[in-house]
Amino acid sequence: KYFYGLLHITLNCITFSHALVGNDREMSSSIPEATSAHATGCSKLREIGHLASWSVTSAKLGNGVDCLRDERTDTFWQSDGLQPHLINLQFQRKVLLSELRIYLDYKLDESYTPSKISVRAGTSPYDLKELQLLELEEPSGWVSIPLGATSVEAAGEALAQPQPISPCVPLCAFFVQLAVLTNHQNGRDTHVREVQVYGPRIDETEAILGLPLKMTSPEFSMYAILK
Repeated sequence: KYFYGLLHITLNCITFSHALVGNDREMSSSIPEATSAHATGCSKLREIGHLASWSVTSAKLGNGVDCLRDERTDTFWQSDGLQPHLINLQFQRKVLLSELRIYLDYKLDESYTPSKISVRAGTSPYDLKELQLLELEEPSGWVSIPLGATSVEAAGEALAQPQPISPCVPLCAFFVQLAVLTNHQNGRDTHVREVQVYGPRIDETEAILGLPLKMTSPEFSMYAILK
């Protein structure tokens, strides 16, 4: 019984680590490289948007939520309703989040371009907390928004005054929401051309064992995980 219990726990850990590590997607070479509006100071990130279920509050026919994830900057999601316009990301399990990147183009979209956006996160749509409130001035290109938790949140402590956001300390959340509050020139509907969400890259060995170990040689790497 002890052996089968240990085997069950080990297999569960491996399945969980593959959910975190598997299916990494790097930024497509066809998309211009993001230029950060905020210096993150972190390098090892992976795109995890494919792990989420995406939804929007409204969309014009032919410019739906799929345009946010088609890896093309010549297409766009267009809202079709009242502000605020919401983009929701629902993950099946709690994930680590470091950065959100959105592609906007004022030169093409003009009054459809967001001028004020809010980024929120939580466990569901009903307990979201605002992480960032940004005002944009005619953006053309990638805008990077750090999602790193405060050091207080990362430690699970509660203080009256939270510390400044640090993207190197990932945020844990089930749900992320991007809200377009206003547009340039008082436009009603909005255009967002691409959205990407990034989390820290996790080493498989460290994810399974909980230890900062790195398997560098082929001989050790072949035994790093069970298959």
